[in-house]
Amino acid sequence: MHVKLKPVATQAPRIPIANVQELMGPGVLSLAQLPPLALYVHFPWCVSKCPYCDFNSHALDHQADEDAYLDALCADLDSALPLIWGRRIISVFIGGGTPSLLSARGLDRLLSDIRARVPLLADCEITLEANPSSAEAQRFAAYRQSGVTRLSLGVQSFNDASLKQLGRAHDRSQALQAAQIALNTFDRVNLDLMVGLPEQSPQQAQEDVRTAIGLGASHLSLYQLTIEPNTVFAKYPPPLPNEDCLAAIQDDLQAQAAAAGFENYEVSAFAKSGARCTHNLNYWTYGDYLGIGAGAHSKLSFPHRIVRQVRLRGPGSYLAAATDSHFLAESAQVKRQDIPFEFMLGALRLTEGVARSLFLERTGLLESCISAQLREAQDKALLEKDNNLLKTTSLGRRFLNDLMEIFLPHSQQP
Repeated sequence: MHVKLKPVATQAPRIPIANVQELMGPGVLSLAQLPPLALYVHFPWCVSKCPYCDFNSHALDHQADEDAYLDALCADLDSALPLIWGRRIISVFIGGGTPSLLSARGLDRLLSDIRARVPLLADCEITLEANPSSAEAQRFAAYRQSGVTRLSLGVQSFNDASLKQLGRAHDRSQALQAAQIALNTFDRVNLDLMVGLPEQSPQQAQEDVRTAIGLGASHLSLYQLTIEPNTVFAKYPPPLPNEDCLAAIQDDLQAQAAAAGFENYEVSAFAKSGARCTHNLNYWTYGDYLGIGAGAHSKLSFPHRIVRQVRLRGPGSYLAAATDSHFLAESAQVKRQDIPFEFMLGALRLTEGVARSLFLERTGLLESCISAQLREAQDKALLEKDNNLLKTTSLGRRFLNDLMEIFLPHSQQP
């Protein structure tokens, strides 16, 4: 039987929040086997809202009360502490929005408040997202002094026409200047680039990546532009490259990055040796994360269940919640039948795959519960026949969405 396959999108699909149900039963995970724990901090404001963006970001129409938001973050973290007692933080990621709008004093206070409440590993990776339009040498130096070990710069493109179409607040000159400041200040810098931009040719995409590599970045995130619901681009779709052009762009960029010494260790992530992102690897290997800040998501494991949470999304509602520490908009236990798909959703994105034993370690479930799906994926040549690894084939990487669909619970399969 011929199976119609769809090309993989480089943007990770979203995981729906499951409905609350009964406890999954005893013996899922022991306390000593809980996954690594990361901390995500969300800063919800930007200078302006980009037309493609569906993140929880809000254009500043006035000066945000930085101290009030930092107070709320502290209260939020305090309220969550009983859920993570005794667990160390392996990484901190401050995202947005545009966290680089935080003053040097504000960022220093935030990291000090975090250290006072939760134990960080000695080599804890601390990443801050920044935009070129808010890049200042003095501020970046202060960020590093406060403990930021890794900067992720949202360049998106070095092409002025593309930046204008994307509604970015910076131009090519500012992007180049910001990248140079970042690379002169931090040992580890990621440059975010988007591919498949309106009317983008393979040559233009290659030039963006060539420029990023030439600057000396150790990590590149190459995301395909996707049209998300409830965005300006969804209402007024721009002319995007066709599938053949997108496939050519992806193949060219992978070859270009490999020639420059980058490993394509995840669908959209490319790193030099030793520069992989600890925080994102924790997501992809079904680790735990506590999210604080407006609209932040959490995934927390306990000996008998896995819980997902979402904070109040609106900055105003989130700030108001600081008075009684009721920050949660949603809190739900992940259904037992949904756990295998959630695990595979991240693990199958990793080029090298993951050890088969990790499935039991991170989910508390025996691999036998997905044996039929594993055989189906192998029969379709989408998954390697390996007794030690869960790893996609080259065909599986190209048609990753189809591979992931195999592991959907039967009630959700198309």
